[in-house]
Amino acid sequence: MTRTRAIISIAVLAAAASAQPRPTFEAATIRPSAPIDQAAMMNMIRAGKMPLGAHVSASRAEYSYLDLQTLLTYAYGVKRYQITGPDWMSTARFDIIAKLPAGSTKADAARMLQTLLEDRFKLTFHRTTQEHPVLAIVVGKGGPKLKPSAEKPVPIDEDAPLKPGEINMDTPDGPTRGRFDLAAMSSVVDMGVKGKMAYKLNQAEKTIHIDFMMTTLPGFADMTTQLLTQLGGIGAKRIVDATGIEGNYDASLDISLAEVMAIAKSSGIETPQNAPAEASDPGSGGATLAQALGSMGLKLESRKAPVDQFIVDHIEKTPTDN
Repeated sequence: MTRTRAIISIAVLAAAASAQPRPTFEAATIRPSAPIDQAAMMNMIRAGKMPLGAHVSASRAEYSYLDLQTLLTYAYGVKRYQITGPDWMSTARFDIIAKLPAGSTKADAARMLQTLLEDRFKLTFHRTTQEHPVLAIVVGKGGPKLKPSAEKPVPIDEDAPLKPGEINMDTPDGPTRGRFDLAAMSSVVDMGVKGKMAYKLNQAEKTIHIDFMMTTLPGFADMTTQLLTQLGGIGAKRIVDATGIEGNYDASLDISLAEVMAIAKSSGIETPQNAPAEASDPGSGGATLAQALGSMGLKLESRKAPVDQFIVDHIEKTPTDN
């Protein structure tokens, strides 16, 4: 083949690839989310369904009470701390109900959500890598004080029947299963190969107890970033593992309830009217993340590191008509 013919062939193939239709939901409705009805939400949880978040199958996708920043994490596989865009993206919330075409798989939903965001919200973006401040978990002076896990985490089997009280949840990182005890104000979330997390509210001490089970230190850093980026003065910094320690470990943290309540408020979620008023009391119990890590023989160290960034160039507040 001559060079000219090769160039023409490449051009034809590129044109054909660009002409391929993008994966698209067969039908989709988008509506602004109504304010959360606390009683209705609790009834849905008791009935075995998580009323917030994503519920995706091979035929149907529901995204309930999600802001656009979170929807980007489902569509493009990025973390919230990687996204730069208008402030309102983290507060304007939407309910999306979509039907997948026949023959689709659950994995196709993410690319279809990309098409929906680009077509209906007129999203345009670019990616780049920028150096950003991070908080690195490093070994403290006295060495690590970590508890090795007796078990290894296993992937979620989505075909396995739910145990009593369990709920299926779809996250940007894959399927999870959770169990929620409203009376005891506690929950356990199984994230498959990333390990498990358990939460329990202690109103007397004004703390929330968090257990990490069977997690690697990189997984611990990632989960902690998602949970605690608003706590202890961390702001929006990413937490990274810089210990070089391998293996799976168990860890426990007791965090001030005042800081945990700040997470919900910063996410635009109104806290229940019966939530402990003392949650805003600076004298409440618990510790900051840095203090909790210190008990594990670890510490936080400010550094700069390259972080992949998802830059939103344009997005509309109001989607096009259903």
